[in-house]
Amino acid sequence: MTVDVIFPCLNEAPALPWILDRMPSGFRPIVVDNCSTDGSGDVARSLGATVVPEPNRGFGAAAHAGLLAATSDLVCFCDCDGSLDPKQLPRLTAPLAAGQAELVLGRRAATQRGAWPLPARVANWELARRVRRRTGLGLRDLGPMRAAGREALLGLDLADRRFGYPLEMVMNAAAAGWRVSEVEVSYLPRVGKSKVTGTVGGCIRTVRDMSGVLAR
Repeated sequence: MTVDVIFPCLNEAPALPWILDRMPSGFRPIVVDNCSTDGSGDVARSLGATVVPEPNRGFGAAAHAGLLAATSDLVCFCDCDGSLDPKQLPRLTAPLAAGQAELVLGRRAATQRGAWPLPARVANWELARRVRRRTGLGLRDLGPMRAAGREALLGLDLADRRFGYPLEMVMNAAAAGWRVSEVEVSYLPRVGKSKVTGTVGGCIRTVRDMSGVLAR
């Protein structure tokens, strides 16, 4: 079974060689170049990845462009900064293949001090708490590594094209009665400087976008 793995990418050229070298057998990388200026698309292409350009800036825009480009029955999403190990992707697809879940999220476990900055950890904790209260799902992390069926995801009609996209996926899946589960994955220090969750401003933007999804 081939599984397409969607990597939304904005200026992550230094992390790409490590990421693409660790792709498990049967997992095919789709790097969505979201207006990178550091040659990320060229690096990914030279390493054998499918590269999809997405000129509209935004995490959700890049993630959804990858979903539209994917052709496999099951798809995965993964950050492109080296904080998540692609070798652990089979942990997420196993429950799907066994018919035990329709959406599987990677629950992050920090492997080193500083791997998960405090502002990001607090924001994630608060959002997960609100999701549990709204949906009854037992989620403890709204992790970016996740897996689901491609056609089923397209059927969720995801509309957010910013940082609310991952939360909208969970909320729409819960509303549709999907079985949503978590498996533990290692969380590593990212390569390079964080543009989002490693900064207070980035966390505020993420919480704002996700709060908009919850309000809807």
